[in-house]
Amino acid sequence: MSRPRDRPEAVAAVPAAAILIAIGAISGSRALAEARQLGPVIGFLAAILVLAHLCDDDGLFQACGGWMARAGAGRPGRLLAQVFVIASVTTAVLSLDATVVLLTPVVFATAAKLDVRARPQVYACTHLANSASLLLPVSNLTNLLAFAASGLAFGRFAALMAVPWLAAIGVEYAVFGRFFAADLHQRPRPQRAERIEDAPLPVFTLTVVALTLAGFAAASAAGLNPAWAAFAGAAVLAVRALARRRVSAVALVRAADVPFLLFVLALGIVVKALVSNGLGRALTPLLPGGTSLPALLAIAAVAAALANVCNNLPAVLVLLPLAMPSGAGAVLAVLLGVNIGPNLTYTGSLATLLWRRILRQHGSAPDLGEFTRLGLLTVPAGLVVAVLALWAGLRLIGG
Repeated sequence: MSRPRDRPEAVAAVPAAAILIAIGAISGSRALAEARQLGPVIGFLAAILVLAHLCDDDGLFQACGGWMARAGAGRPGRLLAQVFVIASVTTAVLSLDATVVLLTPVVFATAAKLDVRARPQVYACTHLANSASLLLPVSNLTNLLAFAASGLAFGRFAALMAVPWLAAIGVEYAVFGRFFAADLHQRPRPQRAERIEDAPLPVFTLTVVALTLAGFAAASAAGLNPAWAAFAGAAVLAVRALARRRVSAVALVRAADVPFLLFVLALGIVVKALVSNGLGRALTPLLPGGTSLPALLAIAAVAAALANVCNNLPAVLVLLPLAMPSGAGAVLAVLLGVNIGPNLTYTGSLATLLWRRILRQHGSAPDLGEFTRLGLLTVPAGLVVAVLALWAGLRLIGG
């Protein structure tokens, strides 16, 4: 989490995995089996990272910034609503990394052009990168892991998570309106919006993204790994960008973030060793069986607490094997906890840590007390309404 001297996360995780194999905490064959299980998920993640990078190169986020500036018309409250829409859709379709890394700087620039306070909008980016990543398997690495464990088809996963997704976003929006009331009632400056230059909307890129999204559902329905659709979408945009010499092959490899992929792989092996050597037995009594409303609430609460103690990625790797015997509903409850819960602390998710670093680069380091107070208002309420929505969905359409 601290990444000393800006080293990639892999410099800690890969040696840790190697040490655990060497001392016999996990055998080489079991580590290899875990790597094979995580392989499709990691490939999927690489394709989505490249796809998001190419969307940024084609000006998609700059176009979004121009639209937010014009639609906001210098009114902070209206601008916040635009950020909520763009951040929620970006997180759902292009993953939370796109929201944190690509959209947050655009939001900073848009607020500066309109001469409004950026605090509500930039806080919305990190909160929605976590809580708005519930909708699709591609929205978050934790979702990809849960999707593989749930046994659900792409469409059924999205159908069950749609109402919890909307519920969590609704709670965030209601709380933000009260929490940042002073910033949002700042005197409007509509004259600033008139000087915003129009950025052309990349229609071809949007079309490829829409077809890729449809391909996820089609591949899942056909019994294929949805990663193939992600690779196809990324390949189309990559070939076009390479042909136009707008990107290099080296830049595409860098966009895939191979050190982070190695970190995820090594972390999976480390967590597997921990679960096999007592952690699983220690946590099993904390997770109730079944998918009753009290059981789902307890599972989500445990997942949220563990995410804030040790980060949401290892938390989901630990809890999924324990939740799987209770069915898809329990797996999705874990997902609610590890996606909504991280808004409580900086260390809850890697996305929040990265967002914090981006704010510091813009000379606007977040306040720990403010971040925690906002999390205390949004996380418990968001978790309860999202679990209620999930429970109702399971009763109506089944898991």
